[in-house]
Amino acid sequence: MSAPESAGAARSAGAAGLDGERADLLQTLDKHRGFLRYTVRDLTDEQAARRTTASELCLGGLIKHVAGTEAGWMRFVVGGADAMVSDPGDWEAQFRMAEGETLAGLLAGYEQVAAATDALVAGLPDLDLAHPLPAAPWFEPGAVWSARRVLLHIIAETAQHAGHADIIRESLDGARTMG
Repeated sequence: MSAPESAGAARSAGAAGLDGERADLLQTLDKHRGFLRYTVRDLTDEQAARRTTASELCLGGLIKHVAGTEAGWMRFVVGGADAMVSDPGDWEAQFRMAEGETLAGLLAGYEQVAAATDALVAGLPDLDLAHPLPAAPWFEPGAVWSARRVLLHIIAETAQHAGHADIIRESLDGARTMG
């Protein structure tokens, strides 16, 4: 078992001490994090930065994006829409590896985000804690999301990007996460 996979296994084991719903949510999230981490196994930084499809996506960029997205949503859980706001910068940059970034560094950052998320969820007084969503064209006006709904969204986002990563990896060198 690789270091990223064993770290996830350790977190999943820790989730066992939580109530059923929190444990289920965190174990499901960690399973999909594991799929994403597994997809980048044994890659060089050059391979992780390579685009293999028509999109801007590369494997290292997907790790960076998923980590940033999870961190942003956890800021929302704690402080609402204002806490979620970040520097808009170059939107597409979050999907690419920048000069000097390494796959190992991106994975370490993702691991830190995952550990912080797991600790936050374990310590929340109630998964019903909710905030209004930020104003954005992709959110229904006036919508409110609970911590539970945010976790479900993060699980879906992570699973979707793990699928993207699998396609990119297979295009890169034929390796697949499953099958």
